[in-house]
Amino acid sequence: MKEKEQFMQKTVVVWFGALLCCALWGSAFPCIKIGYRLFAIAGEDTAAQILFAGCRFALAGVLTILIGSALNRQLLLPKKSAWGKVLKLSMLQTVAQYLFFYIGLANTTGVKASIIEGVNVFIAILVASLLFHQEKLTAAKIIGCVIGFAGVVLVNVTGNGLDLNFNFGGEGFIFLSTIAYAFSSVFLKRYSKEENPVLLSGWQFLVGGLIMTACGLAFGGRLTEVTASGLAMLIYLALVSAVAYSLWGILLKYNPISKVAVFGFMNPVFGVILSAILLKESSSVGMMCVAALALVCVGIYIVNRKENEAE
Repeated sequence: MKEKEQFMQKTVVVWFGALLCCALWGSAFPCIKIGYRLFAIAGEDTAAQILFAGCRFALAGVLTILIGSALNRQLLLPKKSAWGKVLKLSMLQTVAQYLFFYIGLANTTGVKASIIEGVNVFIAILVASLLFHQEKLTAAKIIGCVIGFAGVVLVNVTGNGLDLNFNFGGEGFIFLSTIAYAFSSVFLKRYSKEENPVLLSGWQFLVGGLIMTACGLAFGGRLTEVTASGLAMLIYLALVSAVAYSLWGILLKYNPISKVAVFGFMNPVFGVILSAILLKESSSVGMMCVAALALVCVGIYIVNRKENEAE
């Protein structure tokens, strides 16, 4: 157990694991758009989008439980005492975060949403440090986050859609989704001390996905066009959630939240790069994107370097 802990705390393991998670999450941005096209989901059809997300996360839960059970050579079933933790995580990580996100996104621009989502790194570190006292809030962490956030802003201000108008049902809901994500990270780290993070990931996805599916259906959402290519994309998106969130949970279990959460600034950078490749949006990648990537990397380095010195 001690050897596994030391291995998961190695800098190269944290960097590789966290960047893999961010690359997978970044690929979800263009793949969700492709999924909408394959399932004929209109951009303004929020109910169908929530239903699509619910199906994705429920499937992610099933895949995570099956893969985790195979690796552990026994079925991953939560103990009676763990069901409360699973429900809290599912409501924060899956239901609240994505319901607020999808509804908010329908009432604001993608640029604003990406920038506000970047705040989740700050919130996660502040919540972990000031509310739950899981680590110390240092000047290096603040500086690293500010530099990383500057990269998120830079990668998003290359086009239109940025202004100072505020709509609670738009920007406000996006901000609430970042708060839900931040608290889910803190609770996942806390609960992982006693529970298997893969078990928690799988069951919270399954429960949360079923709740979102029910919400999507209740709001009138329907998936009217189902094809083999659409189902393949849905399976890929489910695997993205299953692999990335499970690995992220394992990293959080053995490392300070700030050391891992700061990599979240890479999500929109990967999103822009992979959108350029998969959606042929080559005009979105240029020197501004390179500069943004540099700022994000500097921010990550500052947080991790100081963290390592403190250890």
